[in-house]
This record gives sequence, structure tokens and C-alpha cells, in this order.
Amino acid sequence: MNQPYRPNQTGKMFFRSSSSQQNNPRRPSPRRGYFNRAPENLGEKTEHSKTPQQNCLRIIPLGGLGEVGRNMTVIEWRDYERDDRDILIIDAGVRFPEEDMPGIDLLIPNIKYLEDKTDKISGLVFTHGHFDHIGALPYMLEKLRNPMIYAAPLTRGLIIKRHEEFKHLPKLAIDEIKNGDKRKIGIFEIEFIHINHSIPDDMALLIKTPVGRIMCTSDFKFDHNPVIDKPAEIDRLKKIGQDGLLLLMSDSTGAEEPGHSISESDIQVNLENLIKNAPGRVIVGMFASAINRVQQIIAISEKHGRKVVVEGFSMKAAVEVSKVLGYIKTKKGTLISAGESNKYPDDKITILGTGGQGEENAVLMRLATHRHKQLELKKGDTIIFSSSIIPGNERTIQHLKDNLLRHGVKVYNYKMLDIHAGGHGHQDDLEYMLDLVKPKFLMPVHGQLSMLYAMKDLGLKMGLAETNIAVVENGQVVRLTQDSMTIDKKPVPSEMVMVDGLGVGDVGSVVLRDRQMLAEDGMFVVVAVVNSRTGRVQGSPDIISRGFIYLRDNKQMLSDARTIIRRVVEKTTAGEHPFNDVLVKEEIKEKLGQFLFQKTHRRPMVLPVLIAV
Repeated sequence: MNQPYRPNQTGKMFFRSSSSQQNNPRRPSPRRGYFNRAPENLGEKTEHSKTPQQNCLRIIPLGGLGEVGRNMTVIEWRDYERDDRDILIIDAGVRFPEEDMPGIDLLIPNIKYLEDKTDKISGLVFTHGHFDHIGALPYMLEKLRNPMIYAAPLTRGLIIKRHEEFKHLPKLAIDEIKNGDKRKIGIFEIEFIHINHSIPDDMALLIKTPVGRIMCTSDFKFDHNPVIDKPAEIDRLKKIGQDGLLLLMSDSTGAEEPGHSISESDIQVNLENLIKNAPGRVIVGMFASAINRVQQIIAISEKHGRKVVVEGFSMKAAVEVSKVLGYIKTKKGTLISAGESNKYPDDKITILGTGGQGEENAVLMRLATHRHKQLELKKGDTIIFSSSIIPGNERTIQHLKDNLLRHGVKVYNYKMLDIHAGGHGHQDDLEYMLDLVKPKFLMPVHGQLSMLYAMKDLGLKMGLAETNIAVVENGQVVRLTQDSMTIDKKPVPSEMVMVDGLGVGDVGSVVLRDRQMLAEDGMFVVVAVVNSRTGRVQGSPDIISRGFIYLRDNKQMLSDARTIIRRVVEKTTAGEHPFNDVLVKEEIKEKLGQFLFQKTHRRPMVLPVLIAV
């Protein structure tokens, strides 16, 4: 069995450190190595003219670049001679909304570019089963006209399980693939190569195209001792480098982290110590799809006589699918319901739940806010956050931790102990991948912009010419031939699509801005009855305030506001009968908004309602 690293006599992993390249028999110096080649021109960002163009491969990221999550990439062969194209899609993932997106459930990729090209889509390939790679499928399946899907067993199972929630959608067409399988998908030939991640059945993709072979690493790490998985196919990766690789699309999420990512098995000792020594219940918050971790915690709990409660819709679904497929194994009677947990002593209970990112309706948040129907936090509980923080969720998670601590529980996270092994390779892992597959061109993917540039720096360190590395953002089009890589000046649509309940794309920037205004400063509704012949306000305008001021405590402000309303209406309608109600409303918004800000330093949403009589 191949292992990516060899332990030395001290038991540490044998790596070339980030500061030294000496005495490493496994990696040639960039000065002497494969990458010591003449720079090749990446090219200016040019608008392609109408003159005959060279057939090329177009790589179009629709999500996952400049962000963490929402991964989706289009691989398109463009045959200009025949005016034809062939499209392959890799992944279709979601991203969770940020704090300033009230009412938004999920963010998904924008597929407008594909909507008039669905007859050219040869297939949709999923690299693994994490929601940031599969979660958007139900929201775009019909617009993509239900293409053939290719996925490994666990990925397939998780896709089907999620599909069951959307009864109106057509039946999926899925071709199940395994490590080493090859598929002819349109003009492309794809080989699926096992790689390590925090979920089993993760596949790197080696894609044979008319211009050469390209490789998408998927999310990956090198784990020499995985929990319920096998080490990566190192010999196969090395053979790819020997045979020649045109382009590597490399995971970049861990590119800012020095060294190498720790093995999933390395955290087992700390997890076991916490669970073994906990005086009461152990509650673990984590990603539902971190199947390797779920199996670890179940096995440790069984070893120490604990029953396991699985809570959270997505967690239950993931465990159910993984048990059926044999990725999670439990003894009879280990898994019990939340209601049954009260029959056992607290120190014999482990609860596996969602919510490690502070999600509003996940298990941890419901426990912290007394909204869980069957479980309540108790003094003596131990809470373990067995996940890292997705960028952008820092404040939400801190707020959740504070709420949990108010219940008298003990909280542990990955910064205090090694209780989380990330699924993404760090700098040494990424350099090792470059050394194995030896690409001519490099395109960093999967990560915030700083991560993509950090991956570029690693490519430079390994000997790639700067002109052979393309750092792009969502929507930018990379054109690839056998000899060149250029970036189109004109991008394709890539704005985030927001999912709000059952609505997909219904919420745009204007609606979101209105929600933000309502959430921050409230609403001030004005109802005025206006005589359509004279333009005079009849009676006293009604005022309704929500989330702005308490009316009973601000009578003088309300009196002044009514005076302003009357003055604005009568001035604006003077000489206009019938009056222009749109103009009057705009004037009320402006003048009343200025007055309210002057008095309160807040800007509520002002909604005038005029009733003409």
C-alpha cells in the first residue's frame, strides 16, 4: 500500500520543510527539476475578435473561487470550425449566507451561461459528497434539463437522499463510478482517481481533452493513515506526471497553512480523552457529511459504554446512507433516539449534532436557545466543536459559544486541542501534489482570493513560470490550447443566486438591501388620506412603527412627523389635480427620512400610503 510520506526515526513525517529543500530524495530542487522550463506566455486579457479563432478548451468557474463553498466549474470544448461545443460540469455546491443576508437560506452558483446550452451538456460529475459540492443540484436540475450524473457510491447515496426532499423533481439518472473507472462523456474521457478528504469516496478527475490532459484535484489532503479510507493513489498520480499533464486545477483552501494537514487518526487520542473523561453528556457539533469523524466518535463512544444520539436532519440522513453503504458501522443498540436518552445516565450518552458553524436552526443553536423539543443543556455537559470555522462565520460561532457557556457547560474547539483534522492539504501537501503530477499550467481553485494567490506562490516556488499560472475569479473564462493559456476579457454571469425558502433567485440585491435596512433600522409606515380635488390632507395621518421607535414614548416626534407629512403633501400637490401620487410618496420618503435621521441617527424604511378621496 502506497503512503505519501515516510516516518523518520523521530516518528515525524518526512517532508521538505517550507524553508529548506536539501536532502530530499523525493523532490527535485525547482532549479534542477521538471519545472525548470522556459516561461510560456499566459497572454494579455483580450477580447476575442470575430476573426477565425483556434479551437480551445474553455474553463469557466461559476462558483468556488474567491470564496469557500458554492463550487461549480464548467469545462467546455469549443470547436470554432464546426461552430460546436461540448460541455462537462464539475460539482454544483451551496454556500451558507453571511450575517448581513437576512432570510436567505443558501447561496448557489449562477447558471445563466448554461441555460441556452443545455443540449450541449454531456454530463455532470461530482467529486465528493459534501454539500458545498452537491447541495445546489435540486435548485438547478430542471434548468439543466436533468443531465446524466456521475458519482461514487457514497456521493451518489447522499445525492439521492437529498433528492427525496424535492418531490416535484424528475428522477435522477446517475452512473455510479469507482476508483480507477473511466468514462467517455461527450468528447471528454475521464478517469476517476481516489484521493483523501474528510469524507470517503473523494475522487480526483483526470480529464482527457482534445488539447491534452487536465486534472481537477477535488478537495484533497494526503492522509497516510485514514480512519475508514485508503491512502491516495500515489503511484497513479506519479504516473500522470511521467506521462505529461497540461493543466492542474488544484484545491487551494489550505494554501496559506504551513506544513502538512494532520491525519484523521491523529486526533483520535484527544477525542477519546475528552469523551472518556467527560463527567456528563458529550455533545459534538460538526459537519453532517464528515463521515470519517462520525465513525470515529461512534467507535470511541461504544468503547466507553456510551449510547449515541444522532440529531439534525442532515446528520440523520448522512448516517443513514453511510450505514447502508457500510461506511459507518455500529453495534446493535448503540444508536438511540433523543427521547430514549433520558433513560440512561448522562455519562453514558454522546450526542452527534449539526451546528458547528452556528447555523440558526441546527442542533447546537437550538440547544443554546431552548428551542430543541426533546433535549435541554445541563451543567456538566461537554460541548465539542469538531470542525474549523468557515470564513465569515466567526462572529456567529462566537455568539453561539457564549450562549452555550451561559448554561454552565464546558466548550472545546480545535484551537484548544487537536480535535479536528481538516480535509484540505496544507502547503507541503500541495507542493507534493505539484511534484507528483508536474503540470505545464496551474489554475488554483476552491478558496478565497488570498488562498488562490498563496497557491500561485507555491507553484512559483516549485518552478512554474508566473505566466503559466492563472488566478481567476468566478465567471472569468480561461482558454487553454496545447501551447497557451489566456483569460478572456469578458466574463460570464456569476453573481450569487440566493435561495429563500422555495424561491430560487427571487431575492436580488434590492430586496436584500431592503431586508438589511428593516433588520437594522426598522420600518416607519405613514397612511394619509388626501382630497384628490384640493390636495389637502384630511384628518391626522396614521403612523405605524415597527423595529424603530416605541410610539407612546415619542409623542412629540410623531406630532412633528405628522406636520411634515401634511406640509409635504400639500406643497407637492399644489396646482396638480389630480396629483401625482408617485412624486408625493418620493417627497415624503426624502423629507421624513431626513427628519427621522436628524432626531434618531437611524434610517428606517419609510413607506408612505396615500388614499385619494
